Amino acid sequence: MNIDKLFGRLKKHFPEDVYSEPRDPFEVLIYTIISQRTRDEQTDFASQRLLSVYPSIKELAKADVKKIERLIKPAGFYRVKARKIKEVSEILLKRFDGEVPDDFESLMQLPSVGRKTANCVLVFGFGIPAIPVDTHVHRISNRLGLVKTKTPEETESELRNILKRKYWLDINHMFVRFGQTICRPINPKCEVCPISDLCEWYKKNVK
Repeated sequence: MNIDKLFGRLKKHFPEDVYSEPRDPFEVLIYTIISQRTRDEQTDFASQRLLSVYPSIKELAKADVKKIERLIKPAGFYRVKARKIKEVSEILLKRFDGEVPDDFESLMQLPSVGRKTANCVLVFGFGIPAIPVDTHVHRISNRLGLVKTKTPEETESELRNILKRKYWLDINHMFVRFGQTICRPINPKCEVCPISDLCEWYKKNVK
């Protein structure tokens, strides 16, 4: 597959989703923790409401867990996430001088932080090239034929091998938008897809 052509077309189709500037690493971290097993709109609402009341690591570390629960309640597993968010904030204060670390190994030491969350913080919080693999990235990469993997971890490993680093900052945001609007899990909109001619699934099932 011509990967340069693939990303060129997606960037043209989704110009607003080309990577621009990193956001606050702490906000990215909290948002990504809340997003686990939670729909995007619920994540947006819960994270914005929480950070409007507790906008800093120090304030969240001192917050009452029950108050955090109420603020993020639209999110799935909100009680567990509330405890973990407070715990993460306390650890950041004690071990990292109140700052979110910018290296993968340190991020992985934090509660509720797996590979996807750590990579999201690196990409969206620090502008450090990494490949966060969520359900969209995993599904689309396999559907297109970029990889043939069974787990997100395998997908991340394969993508790191085949993608130029210049695409690492773009792939998550772009594939998420692509997966939400066109390459949906069920009934993908192949008729309006800008890369259908490059897609292995389309060639086998539609064309």
